[in-house]
Amino acid sequence: MVPRDGAGSGEFGPGADDTGCTVLHVDMDAFYASVEIRRRPELRGKPVIVGGAGPRGVVSAASYEARKYGVRSAMPGSRAQRLCPHAVFLPPDFTAYGEASRAVMAIFRDVTPLVEPLSLDEAFLDVAGARRLLGRPAEIAALIRRRVAEEQRLTCSVGVAPTKFMAKLGSTRAKPDGMAVIPVGRVLEYLHPLPVASVWGVGEKTAEVLQRLGLKTVGDLAAAPVGMLRAALGDAAAVHLHELSWGRDPRRVIPEQVEKSIGAETTFDVDVSDLSIIRRTMLALSTKVAQRLRQAGQAGRTVSVKIRLADFQTLSRSRTVDVPTDVSREIFEIGWSLFQSARLGERIRLIGVRVEGLVHADGTPRQMTLGERDHGWRDAERAADAVAARFGSGLVQPASLLGGDGLRPDGNGAAPARERAGESQTRHNGRT
Repeated sequence: MVPRDGAGSGEFGPGADDTGCTVLHVDMDAFYASVEIRRRPELRGKPVIVGGAGPRGVVSAASYEARKYGVRSAMPGSRAQRLCPHAVFLPPDFTAYGEASRAVMAIFRDVTPLVEPLSLDEAFLDVAGARRLLGRPAEIAALIRRRVAEEQRLTCSVGVAPTKFMAKLGSTRAKPDGMAVIPVGRVLEYLHPLPVASVWGVGEKTAEVLQRLGLKTVGDLAAAPVGMLRAALGDAAAVHLHELSWGRDPRRVIPEQVEKSIGAETTFDVDVSDLSIIRRTMLALSTKVAQRLRQAGQAGRTVSVKIRLADFQTLSRSRTVDVPTDVSREIFEIGWSLFQSARLGERIRLIGVRVEGLVHADGTPRQMTLGERDHGWRDAERAADAVAARFGSGLVQPASLLGGDGLRPDGNGAAPARERAGESQTRHNGRT
């Protein structure tokens, strides 16, 4: 796989003057869908949707072939199915996406230690210190794209610019599989013709307010009196948008901070009250959370459970233990006792499990739990991790997840419509 020059190949392409453009924004192209297509090459060129197609399913990602039909992330799965009835729907596999993300981020860190991930599939890089060894910023961007393509068989788009805001704009407009370079002296030439919704922080409602004021482009926004913006949007938003409309963004690339928690949650296709389904779902979520903890080399002291009822009331319960854990059985037993202590009689729409208070697992002393054999659950789960690393996730799992009430290990069937990883940014909220 060889990256193409992409949408940024014109006057703002790889050959543009990149002097002073030391900030890169790298954004993977249709990341979840691309990871799925990588392991299912027969799907290449077809519309692929990652997410549930049921009444409460939500699109987590869509290939560019599916996007041509209007399918977008966070769209209800039922609507996506109407727009693109011949699409291939696949359940999310956040373990696979996490593994791919770590491999891609490792490539970034080979280039510079100044990497600021925004989510599993995008990051800012400061390459000022890498220029002497690796060349101009645009050459470094080309190197990253080439390595991602060759080593991970995935594509990414890169914005090269003097600021974070402009770099992110560049990568967005270079998609898919492209590069944009925005020279220091041509920032406003690039920025001002864009739609006002292009400005970071302008959502749908803010865009509507600006449109009513007659501000359609970023240039219109830049020329607007700040007083008018304050009256319409408030002081903080007005100053923020005014500065960005002139390409001013003083934020620096801040290297990755330690993850504070890791979790997973599931929304059921149909509200449930059957305790056997809820128990097995919680065990599946606890298994996923424990796997992610071990993959990150972390363990946690606090287990929390999130419960959303049919009327959308959301409850949470947590418990802190003396010894950090990364063992799914221990996480499940704590979580299940928390659920039982809530004494709920209502039907349940969503359930989640999260581990907080994370510490590095390597070298962390760990006492065995009462009744645990010398080589117990932790060793068994680490052995299962090794099998999954070699033969694929899902091959080894708790026996209670294999049987008969219609809940399949992939999270479909009689229970969950979708599952979200705690490590990634949630891109859809509300009553979905």
